[in-house]
Amino acid sequence: MKDKFDGFAVNLFPDDGAFVAHLAELPEVSAFGDSPEAALKQLAGAWRAVKATYKADGIPVPVAPARKRYSGAFNVRIDKELHRALAIEAARVGVSLNAIVAKKLGQAARLM
Repeated sequence: MKDKFDGFAVNLFPDDGAFVAHLAELPEVSAFGDSPEAALKQLAGAWRAVKATYKADGIPVPVAPARKRYSGAFNVRIDKELHRALAIEAARVGVSLNAIVAKKLGQAARLM
């Protein structure tokens, strides 16, 4: 299924006697069908049409997060008080601010 949808995850669920399918990361790309197979077939057609529209309009086709390369670095803006509290905590345990934030993000991601 991933090749058909270029790495995008697909959500498929029953909906009032029919089935709806959509790309998880692009929920606006969706389709319906009388069966799971029909909904997926319609979704594949919808995705092809969306890609064709992007290309015709000169807009880059979105890339699935699973297929992107990540550097491991990003900037985030936070409240000044939170920044201060994190810096103090990092200093207390003897690690960098980056290390404490990375640890907390990792812990939070595992909870999801």
